[in-house]
Amino acid sequence: MHLHILGICGTFMGSLALLARELGHKVTGSDANVYPPMSTQLADAGIELMSGYDPTHLQPAPDLVIVGNALSRGNPAVEYLLNEGLAYTSGPEWLREQVLPGKWVLAVAGTHGKTTTASMLAWILEYAGMAPGFLIGGVTQNFPQSARLGETPFFVVEADEYDSAFFDKRSKFVHYRPRTLIVNNLEFDHADIFPDLAAIQRQFHHLVRTVPSEGLIISPAAEPAIEDTLDMGCWTPREEFALSDTPAPWQARLVNADGSRFELLHNGQSVGQVDWAHTGVHNVLNGLAAVLAARHVGVSPEVSGQALSQFAGVKRRMECLADIHSVKVYDDFAHHPTAIQTTLAGLRAKVGTDKIIALIEPRSNTMRMGVHRDRLNNACADADAVFWYQPPGADWDMEDTVAQSPVPAKLMHSLDELIHATLTLSEPNSHLVIMSNGGFDGLHQKLIEQMRKHAL
Repeated sequence: MHLHILGICGTFMGSLALLARELGHKVTGSDANVYPPMSTQLADAGIELMSGYDPTHLQPAPDLVIVGNALSRGNPAVEYLLNEGLAYTSGPEWLREQVLPGKWVLAVAGTHGKTTTASMLAWILEYAGMAPGFLIGGVTQNFPQSARLGETPFFVVEADEYDSAFFDKRSKFVHYRPRTLIVNNLEFDHADIFPDLAAIQRQFHHLVRTVPSEGLIISPAAEPAIEDTLDMGCWTPREEFALSDTPAPWQARLVNADGSRFELLHNGQSVGQVDWAHTGVHNVLNGLAAVLAARHVGVSPEVSGQALSQFAGVKRRMECLADIHSVKVYDDFAHHPTAIQTTLAGLRAKVGTDKIIALIEPRSNTMRMGVHRDRLNNACADADAVFWYQPPGADWDMEDTVAQSPVPAKLMHSLDELIHATLTLSEPNSHLVIMSNGGFDGLHQKLIEQMRKHAL
């Protein structure tokens, strides 16, 4: 069967393409934004990519068009497939129908940390010899690809609350019907499709309704937004987790303050330990959630701790791209104040008094709308300096944010200006953290190239 995917370079749709290819389908795809690492992964898999959404990409007609949620009415390819009566479906629906039947689905949901936690969980199961299938919205370093069918019934899926398609406004995750569900956290986001937190909680409630009574829901203790959601109705046993300073059956006790080493506790007793290269309380909690999910399918916390100690991380999650004369450049996907804050706090705990410079592109729809503008300054408090990049088409002026910053900050309108300012401020033992959920107009490599020139 010939499948054509509209929006194929999105993290979810690109992973879906790999599964379709593994099932033996001919897969092609179109996208307006083609950039690594997803574009590289697809090309390596032999999947033909087409730029833009020209109706000719659908000629001759494929057997099925899988429509990404980035496309809406008015898009030329969408209008063509509707007018021609082509067969089409959403990515989540295709996954549910073609891949998930008969699977023990382990779903990872929440506002933050889905990709990282799903990657951790898939790696734990792999380390334990369980050969899971998975679909992850990012490229994990422990696997050559972001999706595979696997060799056993266990399937790990990153469960996103964003909508499914222009014709299906339900969250993606309601299609997955998990037996094991992680809800890591719950905050307001995706303001382009949700009017408020209550609307998001309603979608999470719909997800909870699909988890069987013999399944398991894993969530942090003392999280009001999650508790309020589960109070709408919960028919499934729960496991709660927290850091050791918060009461919970499962806890993580920090051995190193930066989170690079921690103990796994059950009812106050040590049952495992993690010693890894990652930092930040958020990663510690992500790891603990993954341990509990793996335990539900038979992996002991001790083995999970051993696996996490070999977890290599995910591309674009504090991925160190270069170290030039003791100046390190990181790529991070953070695009919400909470994610920015926890990422910078984790780095600060690791590097002490070293200089941290944050380069941030508020690119997500919610950020571009200015919904989180009042929280951005405090989110950057652990940086020594912040350079904000004003993207074209933003709905708000960032000058006020810069003016009220608790640390030195400057608003940039061009990459050349941004690169020059960064190079001027950098010194040995500096850490340059580039934060965006997009390509940032190629800033990463352009900055590294200029750093190398200046180092000669």
